[in-house]
Amino acid sequence: MTDHFVPSVAEATPPPGSGLEPDAIGATQDTIIGMASSAPAATVGLSLAALVMATAYGSGPILILTAIPMLIIANAYRRLNLWKANTGASFEWVGRAINPYLGVLTGWLMIAAYIVGTVAEVLLLGPSVLAVFGSSSTNTWAYVGIGCAVGLIMLVIAVIGIKITARVQVSMAVVEYLILIGLAIAGLVWVLGHHAGSVPITRGWFSLSGVNGKGDAVAGFLVAVFVYGGWDGTLYVNEEVKHRRVNPGRAAILAVALLTVIYTLSQLGFQGVLSPSKLAEADNNGTALVTVAQVLGGGFWAKAMALSIALSVIATTGTGIVLGARIVYGMASYRVLPEFLGTVSRRYATPVASSIVVGLLIVILSAVYYLATSVQNAFFDVIDVTGLLFSIFYILTALAAIAYYRRRILSGAVDFVTVGLLPLGAAGFLGWIFVKSLGEAPWSQRWSLIGIVIAGLVVVFSARFILRSSFFQLPRENERIGGPAADGQQ
Repeated sequence: MTDHFVPSVAEATPPPGSGLEPDAIGATQDTIIGMASSAPAATVGLSLAALVMATAYGSGPILILTAIPMLIIANAYRRLNLWKANTGASFEWVGRAINPYLGVLTGWLMIAAYIVGTVAEVLLLGPSVLAVFGSSSTNTWAYVGIGCAVGLIMLVIAVIGIKITARVQVSMAVVEYLILIGLAIAGLVWVLGHHAGSVPITRGWFSLSGVNGKGDAVAGFLVAVFVYGGWDGTLYVNEEVKHRRVNPGRAAILAVALLTVIYTLSQLGFQGVLSPSKLAEADNNGTALVTVAQVLGGGFWAKAMALSIALSVIATTGTGIVLGARIVYGMASYRVLPEFLGTVSRRYATPVASSIVVGLLIVILSAVYYLATSVQNAFFDVIDVTGLLFSIFYILTALAAIAYYRRRILSGAVDFVTVGLLPLGAAGFLGWIFVKSLGEAPWSQRWSLIGIVIAGLVVVFSARFILRSSFFQLPRENERIGGPAADGQQ
């Protein structure tokens, strides 16, 4: 099947305030940005024990199966980017293909997910940086100082330009992934060598029901969906990527594929090194991966793993600022958010105002968490629903792809499957996970999600009746089959 980009009238002119640097980064750098926003090393550290407990060591099949709907939805992003490449991405796609009010709400959920998700990772930064230097200090002010310093440094880099951001991301990724993958392979060798205290590999490791049938596939899927969140970051810098309609979508698919390999290999490599009780103990202390590395190679490799986690958090802090700022910029370009957030610096060709707002929010929220212990439980409830936020706008994006390309669905068997059936199935899977997660979540987390949605409705009301955004007057669109192809042809 051949995909074509058919330009609409609105595509002929860039959105108001457009001024980002075109063709600044390549597809490889864009892929790294998408992977960095998923924070592989930090995410493995957070999910290692949770996946083991949920799946009874049957984590591998769960991670691989979860990647399938993610790849399908990444392909939906790719298709939509062929139609309209802009930093607002799903905000504009959902708004133009389905409904503008739903589009604005989608944009708000994207902003909330990236800011809260980044803060959640920043909370790991202090302990990881201190562990690199051999310190196990739990000094609150040290954590705050490290978090604020890194946040401000990454904010400056984000403001200076996308090129330096991409170079920094690639440099950190090389070190992070080499350490993580190298130690994961060492972990597999360790377990296969039947070292004392390790958990032997059995047939249950490759079964959805886990060892002795004690695994819960549904619980595993709940964790795995959280693990993959963030790969869509490749699309929010699309205006700055070479061949902006084609490469960001391809980068999203490649990012999901590479994350699947990294997450599956890491989970299989690390989960059997420690006994279940020791793994649970290390997880409670927030040092699961560092403890595993200590067992595999002593203090040096424990510090190396701490470095990998620290780099992972630093990288996701940088991408959180860059991507969150560009979503804000894309929305503000249509006056959905205050107009000053849609301005671009002539000197740096970056959305400086939105970058500063997003960066300072991340720094301030991280500091408030550490210093105001009374809000920590409430904040954790918000963090715990971040995966649900990603699920919501992934679902809406898949539905937007179906809505925009709906005329293709009945044009042939291949299109019926690839354009209609598969995206609908992927959206249905994530919808099922969302319902199951919400059903098992405590009311404190449900109220957190309700609060975020209500805040989004306030944003919608403000955009429509106070800011009087032109976005609500844009016509609904769908693909015109048979029109002239443009540079999105493949």
